[in-house]
Amino acid sequence: MNAQKRKEPAKRERLLSLDMMRGLAVMGMILVNSMAGMEGEGKVFPTLLHSRWDGLTLADVVFPMFLMMVGVSIPLSLRNANGLSGEESRRILWRTFRLVLLGWILSNFWWVQDFSASSWRLFGVLQRIGLVYGACAFLFLMCSPRTRLIIAALILILYWPLSLLPALDGLPNDIWQRGHNFVASVDRVLLGAGHHNYVQGPEGYDPEGLLGTLPAIAHGLIGVAVGEYLSLRGAATDRRLAIAGAAMLAAGIGWGFIFPVIKDIWSSSFVLVTCEISILTLALLHWIYDRGQPLDGVRKVAAFIVLPFGVNAIAAYVLHEISGSVLGWDLLLQPYRMASGAIGPELAAFIPVAMYIFGIWLAMYYLWKKRWIIKI
Repeated sequence: MNAQKRKEPAKRERLLSLDMMRGLAVMGMILVNSMAGMEGEGKVFPTLLHSRWDGLTLADVVFPMFLMMVGVSIPLSLRNANGLSGEESRRILWRTFRLVLLGWILSNFWWVQDFSASSWRLFGVLQRIGLVYGACAFLFLMCSPRTRLIIAALILILYWPLSLLPALDGLPNDIWQRGHNFVASVDRVLLGAGHHNYVQGPEGYDPEGLLGTLPAIAHGLIGVAVGEYLSLRGAATDRRLAIAGAAMLAAGIGWGFIFPVIKDIWSSSFVLVTCEISILTLALLHWIYDRGQPLDGVRKVAAFIVLPFGVNAIAAYVLHEISGSVLGWDLLLQPYRMASGAIGPELAAFIPVAMYIFGIWLAMYYLWKKRWIIKI
């Protein structure tokens, strides 16, 4: 992990739209996790909670959006690499290892403090980000764009029959029922009858589990293709991205009738639908922020709020993971309790969450003002 000075906006190689979208994604991840924590206090809007199994809510979109940004960033960060050299391989492997190790520490933050309190967990958000980054970075340097798209398509197509194989532990197969599939059974068998998964018990699994990483890599490869296309910076870039996104949406919705949209196993239809949402959002941000015009008005206000999160997205997420218990403080819960009767618990839940996110924003803004980028 290290910090470096960021360049002035006029000289930066980073796409402003990419930082904006990455910032929106990590803000969304913090919002969703925080709302899940507030659910114990009272009602929250269902769309801000993850689907229990099949289906799609706003909460289900934010992590895939961030994962796509991992893929989009790869062509922009490795475009000066001269093939897969030994030095480049070591750099990719070292970053992958750092992300996975940090993710494991965060996934087991409480277990490390008290072994008897809970079971350790192997997988997690940063672990998946690290594995997807490593696989996509190597494939970017080793394969042609056409080959990478073929690999992504084959993963998504073959993942469907793979998920329908008989469960390894004998649980009856039903892709529409939570945990009743081959993908979930691999997590249960691999990790001691599910004791080391996020969802425990006889139907347990890990939403960032082993086999689900395969379609996540395909997800990242779609992001790589988008990043390569954005680097062309053609006049029709935004419109063509929007058309590609709409095509993936149609394919994902159609596929979803037989292979449902399920975030927890990262189903192929889930990949297509969430990629579409991400691509359309990125195309819009690209049109708004990457036309070489000076920031003013609403665009400037939005950038002021979002960019500190986008430039130091991993740092913001890590800070959130180690400070999430702050939401249980009476200092934040008291305004919620006072407002619940007047505006309802769903709206009142935004008060402590907004205060919490503002605290993280202050830390990220400090880094932004100092022109520091924390790289992991």
